[in-house]
Amino acid sequence: MFTTRPTLQGTFGMVSSTHWLASQSAMAVLEDGGNAFDAAVVAGFVLHVVEPHLNGPAGEVPIILAPAGADVRVLCGQGPAPAGAGIAHYRGLGLDLVPGTGPLAAAVPGAFDAWMVLLRDHGTKSLAEVLKYAIGYAEDGHPPVARVGETVATVRALFEAEWPSSAEIYLPGGELPQPGRLFRNPALAATWRRLLAEASGVDREAEIEAARKVWREGFVAAALVAQAGRPTLDTSGRRHVGTLSAGDLAGWSATYEDPATYDWNGWTVCKVGGWSQGPVFLQQLALLPDKLPVYGSAEYVHLLVEGCKLAMADREAWYGDTEEVPVGALLSDAYNAQRRSLVGPRASYELRPGSPGGRTPALSAHATAVARGAGLPAPRAAGAGEPTVAEDGATRGDTCHLDIVDRWGNMVAATPSGGWLQSNPVVPELGFPLGTRLQMAWLDAGLPNSLAPGHRPRTTLTPSLALRDGVPVMAFGTPGGDQQDQWQVHFFLAVASGLALQAAIDAPNWHNESFPGSFYPRGMRPGSVTVESRMDEGVVAELRRLGHDVTVGGPWSEGRLCVVARDPATGVLSAAANPRGMQGYAVGR
Repeated sequence: MFTTRPTLQGTFGMVSSTHWLASQSAMAVLEDGGNAFDAAVVAGFVLHVVEPHLNGPAGEVPIILAPAGADVRVLCGQGPAPAGAGIAHYRGLGLDLVPGTGPLAAAVPGAFDAWMVLLRDHGTKSLAEVLKYAIGYAEDGHPPVARVGETVATVRALFEAEWPSSAEIYLPGGELPQPGRLFRNPALAATWRRLLAEASGVDREAEIEAARKVWREGFVAAALVAQAGRPTLDTSGRRHVGTLSAGDLAGWSATYEDPATYDWNGWTVCKVGGWSQGPVFLQQLALLPDKLPVYGSAEYVHLLVEGCKLAMADREAWYGDTEEVPVGALLSDAYNAQRRSLVGPRASYELRPGSPGGRTPALSAHATAVARGAGLPAPRAAGAGEPTVAEDGATRGDTCHLDIVDRWGNMVAATPSGGWLQSNPVVPELGFPLGTRLQMAWLDAGLPNSLAPGHRPRTTLTPSLALRDGVPVMAFGTPGGDQQDQWQVHFFLAVASGLALQAAIDAPNWHNESFPGSFYPRGMRPGSVTVESRMDEGVVAELRRLGHDVTVGGPWSEGRLCVVARDPATGVLSAAANPRGMQGYAVGR
């Protein structure tokens, strides 16, 4: 099969990420004796600089890690709703949905602390050694990808009229960031330099702990809280202040937990738990019949689309952090045999959550309305996972990804997101904005994903790690919001069917939006399927005959996957990266 690039192979180390500078910076750490976890932290901080429209330090990051010879773990870098972020407060402001921008949508920032905990517990490098790459690109500059300037252009009027601190960073001298011209963020570089200066300790771990304290209780915390208290124009069309407090920042830290897992045809797939959309991937595997149709056929695509609709309907009814998610029941054989029978010969246009263990599903009023056609249609997002941005800053699908495996067999997958430049005004003292992950929680009480103080909003961020015979062999993931656990399933099944890593990434991909979206304004397109124009015309025609509302997108518009792998029998390492978007790269040797 034709591929855009080779699948890289070697024995020393492999990195794949959504930006070449992050990939190469991580590889430099491996070359300098660091391990996969050191390299992941470096890549994460570089991504904050070079993909600011896709992530930032005050965003969030779920991480799946497999230390050599140890159990797979999830490190949760998703902060919860602040103590003051109750449904009554938002309803009292006349809101039916959490705004898509502004401080009311800000959860407790989670990314920075998660990277610090990963470095402390599993890394070997010092704080200064891992931050120097991000400081260099922020201070000395880097040539931005075109999408950074395009994103800023979309929200330029908002920046100039309402968010002057953002205009100062992203419109220096009134000019948009341009490819080929060095773009700098001196305020961000100064933040990391000051943090290093204040994070003194007798050893590496003490310095990391001191940095965490500076973030949670020092000058960083003070600036974040001050920004949350500034009235800010958001997608509601009004100015609001947020609820983030000093106590919220001081009282939260990243935590470890077990992954959700499912065994399928000799593979064990590990995902983040039901506070994310991660188990949607596992549910789609559980819904598959014993024998699959021919790979890439219309029957194959139809089967996966219809199974995804059922899993996503369950996501709406059962996933979240305010009630226990019945993951075991959702993945049980009996439940999936019953659900599998709902996949008919024609496309479904219904939102059909199930009743695991006899429970009664409950949906938000908004989800019910859009499912009945009374709500907003879903915006047609850029398939490649790049942000779709309105002039008021409303956006969805803004994310990065990185995967790393080292010569010792350590493996990690991480999906940083949130805190992007169009989410909130830049904090003047820090050089980066607050996030907006609370927009994914509902303002209806009694749901698993209801907005609730101290509880995590359900996130679309969903890295993956797969084992064979109990041994980690592959780490992978993609940006793309609600599409993440569609594109990843398609990629995984392609690999399982025998395609090489790069061929599985390059294969024509697709997604559907037959469920309420996770991002403001949270619409849906029942029966929709968006495919790449490289998909066989006969397959497209047959999908339409089966009742699917097919949109044909660009030839390279669906998915932004990254992957690394390790063959435990030979020690050979592999990596591949997505050509879509023209910025993701794998490196290694």
